[in-house]
Amino acid sequence: MILLNLYNCLNTYLVLGAFLFATGVYGLVSRRTIIGMLIASELVLAGASMNFMAFNRFIAPDPSVGQIFTLFIMAIAAAEAAIAVSIMISVYRNYKSIDTEDIVDLHG
Repeated sequence: MILLNLYNCLNTYLVLGAFLFATGVYGLVSRRTIIGMLIASELVLAGASMNFMAFNRFIAPDPSVGQIFTLFIMAIAAAEAAIAVSIMISVYRNYKSIDTEDIVDLHG
């Protein structure tokens, strides 16, 4: 019965979305490899999507608005991942490393 009450509460989804977002931001700050940063940025986008869907379910008068925003976020995440992987492959071919400390001379 308690789980049913947590399922129907906006705060549960907002806390989960904030946790995903905070975990992603921490991962972006603390990771040294490009792959770790890419996964952390996906967590940030997942947290934002969770909040959009929570507001869509509990507050929005038009139920399709949050779903459309989430689809746009998913499309942006897929494009970001494809571009980041292609850049990562290019950097690895030139520097033989994906560690951000090793590619310092890209500063310009």
